[in-house]
Amino acid sequence: MTTPATSTSTRFAAARAKLIQAGQEHVLRFYDELPSEAQRTALLDQIDGLDLASLENLAAEYVFKKPTVHLPPEVQPAPYYPVDPGAQGKGSALRYDRAAAKAKGQSLLKAGKVAAFVVAGGQGSRLGYDGPKGCYPAGAVTDAPLFAIFAQGLLGAQDRYGHEVPWYVMTSPLNHRQTVEFFEAHRFFGLKASNVRFFQQGVLPSLDMQTGRLMLAEKGVIATNPDGHGGSLKALHHSGAIADMKSRGVEIVSYFQVDNPLVNILDPIFIGLHAGAGGAASSAQMSSKMVAKRDAAEKVGVFCAHGAGPRAGRVEVIEYSDMPPALSQERLPDGSLRFCAGSIAVHAIGVHFIEQLNTDPHFRLPLHRAEKKIPCIDPRSGAPISPAANNGVKLEAFVFDALPMCERSVVMETLRTEEFAPIKNADGADSPASCREIQTARAAAWLELAGVAVPRDASGRADCVLEISPRSATTADELAESAASGRIRLPKAVERGQRLAL
Repeated sequence: MTTPATSTSTRFAAARAKLIQAGQEHVLRFYDELPSEAQRTALLDQIDGLDLASLENLAAEYVFKKPTVHLPPEVQPAPYYPVDPGAQGKGSALRYDRAAAKAKGQSLLKAGKVAAFVVAGGQGSRLGYDGPKGCYPAGAVTDAPLFAIFAQGLLGAQDRYGHEVPWYVMTSPLNHRQTVEFFEAHRFFGLKASNVRFFQQGVLPSLDMQTGRLMLAEKGVIATNPDGHGGSLKALHHSGAIADMKSRGVEIVSYFQVDNPLVNILDPIFIGLHAGAGGAASSAQMSSKMVAKRDAAEKVGVFCAHGAGPRAGRVEVIEYSDMPPALSQERLPDGSLRFCAGSIAVHAIGVHFIEQLNTDPHFRLPLHRAEKKIPCIDPRSGAPISPAANNGVKLEAFVFDALPMCERSVVMETLRTEEFAPIKNADGADSPASCREIQTARAAAWLELAGVAVPRDASGRADCVLEISPRSATTADELAESAASGRIRLPKAVERGQRLAL
């Protein structure tokens, strides 16, 4: 019979042999100093989870040189379906039938063919918040946490379409336990626990910027970082989430990120276009929402298309830092930007497409390199290092890099004021304050369209604080419908300075 000690000893010998072969033997330098069997086992588990054979190539490709970004051949602006019907046919804006797309999306929602998927591995540290970002209070009036706001959207869809929507929540090793406990403490925000599934994203090792070797966060811990939102495609498959979706009859995954409380999680028009209604004759494998860039210098990825070659017509996101200034500044005859389609990290992805990618032995999203200050220990002495300058390279994958693998992809425009108010920074742009302002501005516009008087100051801003739950409405039309059906009651007027949540 094999004893635990013998098993650990055998594992240590095997790990050491693999590390020596990979030139990473320093990882076990402090193994004998670790105070507990649990810590030694945890380190061996980490080593077992590494693809040591690929480390040399990763260092050569991403540490010792910076990968060159190649633009698509004869790059063109990606064709998109505009939010303004009057823009159809102008520039790269496509003509389409919004009513037909909406009807198709609604039928898919009624049939239970759509699931929600949020990427929620981040912490709220940049906001001065100690906890998962999804727990951050984001409601303009109610201070409802981001997770609660999304749950309200799912409950609203259940009310409207008569079918429960399963929700898949991707956490990280850093915040998984806290996230699950938060949902449990809030009784899953009114959702059935059986309809909410949690799983963790993967991690990649952090590499020393000078040597390309694995960094140690502690004597018994290899420094790692989450593998990026692109890792979600593998995590969905490996966690069993895709199998669970298939057992429920789900065909489309509605992908969004945790920092945007205005996101319309289950937009029937977008879902219908993705499914091939109202526009092209065939369904897409992965589709995306966009907003028009504020200006040429705005730091957002841009949807572009291959103009030639074997992937002609396929969509790709080009990072703002990789777009040549001349292209970024190109204008149409009406003065608007030619490359105008800014990415907001909202996608519809086919379940079959995700499964295809994960069963293809050659599937691999490209990695993106970031130089960072990574606290670590000296691999020789074990002394802690708090770097004053960048000392390591973190690698991550981006989900939009799957777009060029699609034979067909839809890009649909939405308005910032309707669906995009991310909370990323403590103050300034994309902050809690700016998000609350946008929530109020959107609610004021919807209420006025429904005949409610809203007070405004001399500059035209709403002189009140407003919040409309996505359970009540996710569009101005839905607000009017909810009021007409008696599901919600609208006031005749909002008072100056009033804080009103509907």
